[in-house]
Amino acid sequence: MLVTNLEDTLRRLVRQRIEAGELTGSSLARDAGFRQAHISNFLNHRRGLSVEGFDAILRAMQISVYDLVSANKPGHSNGTAFREYEDVPLVSMLDASAQAAFAQRHLIDVLKFKKSFLRRLQPAMHGPRRSWHRFVIVKADADAGFAMYPRILPGATLLVDRHYNGLDPYRRREANLYLVRKGNVCLVRFVELHGRQLLLRPSNPEASLDYIAVESPRSAPDVIVGRICHVGMEV
Repeated sequence: MLVTNLEDTLRRLVRQRIEAGELTGSSLARDAGFRQAHISNFLNHRRGLSVEGFDAILRAMQISVYDLVSANKPGHSNGTAFREYEDVPLVSMLDASAQAAFAQRHLIDVLKFKKSFLRRLQPAMHGPRRSWHRFVIVKADADAGFAMYPRILPGATLLVDRHYNGLDPYRRREANLYLVRKGNVCLVRFVELHGRQLLLRPSNPEASLDYIAVESPRSAPDVIVGRICHVGMEV
């Protein structure tokens, strides 16, 4: 897909929201850090957008480039359904652990989650994670299916919040489930810090306890990819 196609899609979505009364040209300019004339010129095809300008408008509208790609798919509706759902990239576990953002080559698929659900999730971010695309989806591999049985089965979709790499419990008296990176592999486990070791605890009693050595307790979040906040399974 050409960048010009994405720009045209963005123009269309901006106009739809203006016509629906959800925003104004001046409010969008303010939130994106532009002059109002800049937005007007863009909407009237008198100028394009730089990469930085494109990103600024996406942030102001709380949408992603995946939304624009999805909006160009045949049969896609740009109405209420578009505004209610967010496209979340499905990537490999290793890409989820290593890439702050994702290019087209990283995408296995794009799945939808309700924006209202995603916005309720609270982050616990440690380190330079603000530039990381927050939510990703990975598929549970055979190791995750065995270690976390019966909670997770192989092939399950795991929604990972990469802005939650702290060890504080999300809910009181309930252990967090994480995607963690150990060397060149990623594991799905409950995680506990004991001294300079992160204990990786399975739920299957037949699976072995694993661990990751860390330099200090403060460096523990560095190996945590994110908290698993939703498990889905096709039936």
